[in-house]
Amino acid sequence: MAGKVVLHYFNGRGKMESIRWLLTVAEVEFDEVHLTARDQYEKLLSDGALMFQQVPMVEIDGMKLIQTKAILNYIAEKYNLHGKDLKDRVMINMYSEGLMDLMEMIMILPFTPDPQPKLDNIQSKAKERYLPVFEKVLSGNIYLVGGKLSCADVQLLECTLMLEEKFPGILGDFRNVKSFQGRMIQIPAINRFLQPGSKRRPQPDENYVKTVMEVFQVKKPLP
Repeated sequence: MAGKVVLHYFNGRGKMESIRWLLTVAEVEFDEVHLTARDQYEKLLSDGALMFQQVPMVEIDGMKLIQTKAILNYIAEKYNLHGKDLKDRVMINMYSEGLMDLMEMIMILPFTPDPQPKLDNIQSKAKERYLPVFEKVLSGNIYLVGGKLSCADVQLLECTLMLEEKFPGILGDFRNVKSFQGRMIQIPAINRFLQPGSKRRPQPDENYVKTVMEVFQVKKPLP
């Protein structure tokens, strides 16, 4: 079992969730080690497993990878989810990084004392800045880049599902994005991932927030 992929993170979504999604679509089995206490994190630090003292950390192919974008790019390259050439890849990366910007706004909400202003800002930016980009590119296209499935498609699905959790009906004016979402959830690996009991994590709760803050020794909610 030395070749098994192992994810080191909290028992929650955060930055690891996009990695779970991509591994699932690539049909790569993985195990998880959940951080629940400060000493686990300190052990990873003392072992030299965290280059910049950060998680997510993914053990794969004999390496201990950190930095979410680097991990996603490695998985995408390895499993042919990163386009056919350099021009495809730069488009995929632009879409992916835009989606990560939006998803990170949602990730920070549970740590925010007064989330409503941030929710309003997320909804506004999603509808005015981000979703129109994908609505336009998906006009007549099945996938975002090159006519084939890429990591950007996977992240777009993840992001739209996150948005609908916070803002039901937000895709009402984005018919192409909604149709894309419907196609994506028919992919067998994705369909299984969306079923109860899968490795997809639920929305963060108070216990998740408490654990993250205790492990990282954060005393105050983030601004």
